[in-house]
Amino acid sequence: MRPGIALIGRLLGLLAAIWIACPGLPAQAATTERIVVNRFSGVAIEGFDPVGYFVDGAAEQGTAEFEANLWGAVWRFRNEGNRASFLAHPEVYGPQFGGYDPADIARGVTVAGNPRFFAIVAQRLYLFSREANRDAFAADPERFLYEVGKRWPALQEQLGQ
Repeated sequence: MRPGIALIGRLLGLLAAIWIACPGLPAQAATTERIVVNRFSGVAIEGFDPVGYFVDGAAEQGTAEFEANLWGAVWRFRNEGNRASFLAHPEVYGPQFGGYDPADIARGVTVAGNPRFFAIVAQRLYLFSREANRDAFAADPERFLYEVGKRWPALQEQLGQ
């Protein structure tokens, strides 16, 4: 290996160590298809605060001041309390199916949910690609979740490829 390349590698390692040691710096993500994220920034669910759906009953933007990195995505929150709650229980506050629309999953396709179209059913957050899907799901969530249960494992496997 050439000395210049080795030096660059050591500098990158040092910068990574500094970033980990300095929690005030913005979170970074290695984007993944298993979570709906902005492909350029790695921010999940368009920067909406996932805990806010439960606390405020509304879709509200988080801020870069309160970020966390989990599941290969950057999550934003309105305050430190929401951030802490999410990190303590991401399985509760994170959108089900990685933010993909369960009505579409039930049909056998993965379509990113829109954080503005949501429902909380049985203390879990679901995001929908359009309002009509949300309304249909809300009318009979058990039927949709039954269909999703049959299709999601194979679809999730395809997302990871």
